[in-house]
Amino acid sequence: PRLTEQDYLDAAIQIGCSVAAIKAVASVESRSSGFLRSGEPVILFEGHWFHNLTNGKYTNEKNRDISHKRWLRTYYSMNQHKRLAKAVKLDRDAALKSASWGKFQIMGFNYKKCGFNSLQEFINAMYDSERAQLMAFVEFVISRGLDDELIELDWASFAYGYNGPGYAKNNYHIKMRRAYENFA
Repeated sequence: PRLTEQDYLDAAIQIGCSVAAIKAVASVESRSSGFLRSGEPVILFEGHWFHNLTNGKYTNEKNRDISHKRWLRTYYSMNQHKRLAKAVKLDRDAALKSASWGKFQIMGFNYKKCGFNSLQEFINAMYDSERAQLMAFVEFVISRGLDDELIELDWASFAYGYNGPGYAKNNYHIKMRRAYENFA
């Protein structure tokens, strides 16, 4: 099920920010739905995280599309669930932790910060609904201390905390600010 205005309002109340701020993040992170037409959640498999989480064990020519030392955009046009499935065959936990999941593109390794006791619980929620993805986002924002940044609309600080140090290169802060202005 898609998010409703009430879902956004519930999340905004929990965080203490505006609905427009949450919609801005959602629109930049996934652009539309948290699910593909197949019913699978939107994911982005991050080969550099798989490399890190497996200590480079699978970094070779055969697995260059799923395990590499540095962040690469090269494989983003590929079917992400096929990349994930290939990695799962090698190391399930590392693979699931190496993908960003759902409408808010939260990395699997952040499952505890999203309020889940296990990685599998997190994955189940990502398959459940956009509301479950939204509630994971709320918990993540609060646990990471990013709620103040959303409340104050400090997009650079929020993007740094949410997307990491590469946020500026990808203009996440500018994209979020512009999206916020559209929703506000």
